Amino acid sequence: MNYYKYLNVTNDASTAEIKSAYRRLARKKHPDVNEGDEEASREFGRIAHAYRVLSNPKKRAEYDKDRLRDEYRSRGRDDSIFTSDNPHARRARQMAYEKRYNAIIDRMIADERRESMAMQKIIFPVVALFFSSGFVVIFKPLFWTNSSIVGRIILLTLFAVGILHLLKRLQAGFERYTYSSENIHDSLLEELEEETRPYSRFTAVTFLVGGILVSVGVGFLISNLLGTFGTAMMPRIFSHQLHPELVFYPPIAVLLVDAVHAVAVRLER
Repeated sequence: MNYYKYLNVTNDASTAEIKSAYRRLARKKHPDVNEGDEEASREFGRIAHAYRVLSNPKKRAEYDKDRLRDEYRSRGRDDSIFTSDNPHARRARQMAYEKRYNAIIDRMIADERRESMAMQKIIFPVVALFFSSGFVVIFKPLFWTNSSIVGRIILLTLFAVGILHLLKRLQAGFERYTYSSENIHDSLLEELEEETRPYSRFTAVTFLVGGILVSVGVGFLISNLLGTFGTAMMPRIFSHQLHPELVFYPPIAVLLVDAVHAVAVRLER
């Protein structure tokens, strides 16, 4: 069975293209749309199965390897070069097979790397946001208070850039990994959204807000345990009271952490 043909995509289609093709076709062929038509139900089943295989890099690689083996076996019955015992013919067969096989593995690795990078672009900012929220509550830094006009302009600029950067990262994460229950009006859309995006928008927002609240709560707890330790050691840098300026620092921390992560990724290449 040619799963690529079922989804109407090419053999080298990206994961995003496969997902888009599945959503488009499933909306047309879903039984809810076709009022229980048996042929449409069977076709939808083939489309759904094809998507489950091709959207998973490991399953897709195994499927492509099986197709490759079957292709060479079938061609071997018709084409003399595939049945010849000539050493050159055998070597040509082996080289062609290895080239196609290596292309499959390379694509699988590239897909997994892209998915990993997309996940990291969400995880790193969120973790940085949580940790920095707790950190500022614990130590209550006074960078803004102690800064000159130039320093405050720099802090404001970093804060504005950090907010925009954080919102951009969160938007990308919501679009890639969440679906909105408010926009789902029937079982078809709900099924498709849950199939292609694992988390609801409400779950993601709850996790984000809850994580910040927990981080702040832990920060208060640790701050109470430490007492005036920070302010006694460096009273000009840390305060014993909360100040409005503390909201500046988490977005700046997210921006700096993401910048370091971007540099590390570039150095790895």
